[in-house]
Amino acid sequence: MACLTSVIEPLRAANEISNAHMFEWILISEDAKKVISSAGIGFDPDVGLRDVGDLDYLILLSAPTARFTDRRSAAQLRLIDRHGTILGAISGGVFPLVRSGVVLKDRLSVHWCYEAAFAAEFPEIPRSDEVIEISTQRITASGAAAAFDVALNLIQTALGGDVANEVACWFQHPMMRKAGVRQTLPVRHTIDPDTDLSPIVSRAIKIFAEDLSNPAAVADVAERLNITPRHLERRFKQSTGQNPTRYFRHLRMQAARQIVMYTNDAIADVAAAVGYANAKPFVKHYRSAFGLTPQEDRKRINLYRVESNLPVPSV
Repeated sequence: MACLTSVIEPLRAANEISNAHMFEWILISEDAKKVISSAGIGFDPDVGLRDVGDLDYLILLSAPTARFTDRRSAAQLRLIDRHGTILGAISGGVFPLVRSGVVLKDRLSVHWCYEAAFAAEFPEIPRSDEVIEISTQRITASGAAAAFDVALNLIQTALGGDVANEVACWFQHPMMRKAGVRQTLPVRHTIDPDTDLSPIVSRAIKIFAEDLSNPAAVADVAERLNITPRHLERRFKQSTGQNPTRYFRHLRMQAARQIVMYTNDAIADVAAAVGYANAKPFVKHYRSAFGLTPQEDRKRINLYRVESNLPVPSV
């Protein structure tokens, strides 16, 4: 719901500020039936996907686990794409966008909490950690705030920077982010939550995250940074309160949880995706990190979705 309104409201405000009816929008659902958001609020669509007319943009919003209920829907999206509509997605909407078959080599913005699941399902699709990605054919945003930035970019293109700036000020949106801005990721701090990561620690995390299926040893990371493992450990302690081994394990567990939550991959395959040759130590570390096994976590999440209609987490 936040992703939807973050696109519509800036466009509405732009029409009002400019005293022009520049933007119009309609709500589309796959089968023209009412859609219940993750907050439990219903939205009545204007039209079903099969009856869509000419559009400049078609933006998909959904949970990453959502699947087409009609096998013809993917073909319909491909047809719309061939007729010149720019297809895009916000947050979890990138999953059905790719599943439709319209994406070949397009670089897509993927929210960090979905990155591991996305990579596991679509290893051949270029993914980006930037808040938005805009090209001649695609427009993707990582989350609700990023969707607001997409709307501001559309307003700037159509009505100029002054209107876009005034819209941003209306909603107290501090700045209009364009392509090239990376997503902000949560960082675990156990000493000082206001401490910034040092450049060395940031580079070390980036090196380690390059291939979680074959994780680099701490000594190898230090060697690539031209420092000693001891120096790297001191820097990690200063920035995060943890040694690099423990911090890197946390990264692997976070990636594993994404795959558990947003795919149906076997637990052995999840373990392999984050660098465990054997599922037993993986399950032990997962339980230590989250208080339950991957199997229990997946069962809990799926039950929560069924009972509450929630795409966990909602972003």
